[in-house]
Amino acid sequence: MDAELRHLRTLLAVVDEGTFTAAAAALHTSQASVSRTVAALERALGARVLRRTTRELALTTVGTRVVGHARRVLEEVAAMQRAATEARADLRVGYAWAALGRHTTAVQRRWSDSHPGSALVFVQSNTPTAGLTEGAVDVSVLRRPVPDPRLRTALLGEERRYAALAADDVLAGRRSVRLGDFAGRTVAVDVRTGTTTDELWPGPGGPGAVRTVRGVDEWLTVIAAGQAVGVTAEATARQHPRPGVVYRPVRDAPPVAVRLAWWAASPPAELEPLLQLVRERYAAPGGRTSS
Repeated sequence: MDAELRHLRTLLAVVDEGTFTAAAAALHTSQASVSRTVAALERALGARVLRRTTRELALTTVGTRVVGHARRVLEEVAAMQRAATEARADLRVGYAWAALGRHTTAVQRRWSDSHPGSALVFVQSNTPTAGLTEGAVDVSVLRRPVPDPRLRTALLGEERRYAALAADDVLAGRRSVRLGDFAGRTVAVDVRTGTTTDELWPGPGGPGAVRTVRGVDEWLTVIAAGQAVGVTAEATARQHPRPGVVYRPVRDAPPVAVRLAWWAASPPAELEPLLQLVRERYAAPGGRTSS
């Protein structure tokens, strides 16, 4: 038989309380149970840990060493339990470029109000699943299909597409643009996590070239420098203002579907409340959702 946590807790109770009777009271059990548990620990260790007489209760040399280890073991177990509790309390939401855009703060505040002691923690990860398959998050916000059979997704809503332009670009003076305005231009594209593909321009009149980038920061940098233009979801425009870059709606571009993804085999306990909350925000006046 191996030593168990209950054995260690009982031994420490006896040492801290000074008697078997007081230890039993502290543990809400009987004195006989305390005695049996200490005896079981001694059998597991193959050595006496307490010296008991009618007048004295003291640790043996082995017992003194065991008590030190027992305290450290129980402290580590308590720390492990706290870590697990804290991890369950917060829900980690991954995103590649722009979380929930203008809905992000409102959703976080509403979540905290309705889930005391819990928080939505948004984690940026420039991977195709926004950190989900890498184990960095519990769920992720995706704006492009991920054909992974291990994952499940649900539609949250839709967002308009926006053009990102250098502030001195000829198109920056317009209130909105069309897809045809990109004809012959160089378009910055993140092929791993971005939402812009050739399918936006199915016929002639598409971009003249593609500038490959990695992540939103590099994307904004080349656009601000006038080296390329970009097309992105509304959330990027809301969440990533940048000096030297202006955003304009693309009025004839199809919307971007925004989805939540999670592991099919282990959905988080608070999945349904999160889906409901975010869908409500996208459906609210001024938001955009699918019909």
